[in-house]
Amino acid sequence: MQLAAASGLMSVFLFVVAVGVLALLAGGFWMTSRVRYRESPRPRPEEQPKLPPEGPVHEVRENRESAEIPQIPKGDRPLTPYELTNMDTRTSESKQRPRWSKGSSGSFGGGGLGAH
Repeated sequence: MQLAAASGLMSVFLFVVAVGVLALLAGGFWMTSRVRYRESPRPRPEEQPKLPPEGPVHEVRENRESAEIPQIPKGDRPLTPYELTNMDTRTSESKQRPRWSKGSSGSFGGGGLGAH
């Protein structure tokens, strides 16, 4: 008889746990619907971005070279980074692409064999 009583208590406990899990799931769906209701509506098809009249934009390949760093006269103190202006880049006149040395990956840890 004792086994039957313990079994009945266990089934009641499992039933309460199942109802609690269902309540949590229902609350999650309810909160999700409230959040979605407050969001701005999705854009309609006519509000979607359009291509420019001249068509899609393509990438431009060009070599860039940096501006020259000002030379310091002998005996003067060097410039600090705060005294330098923005070191802009400009389009290089050379159209030849820079190449790494043969057998080099071009970067540290890039997976190449390195120069041998």
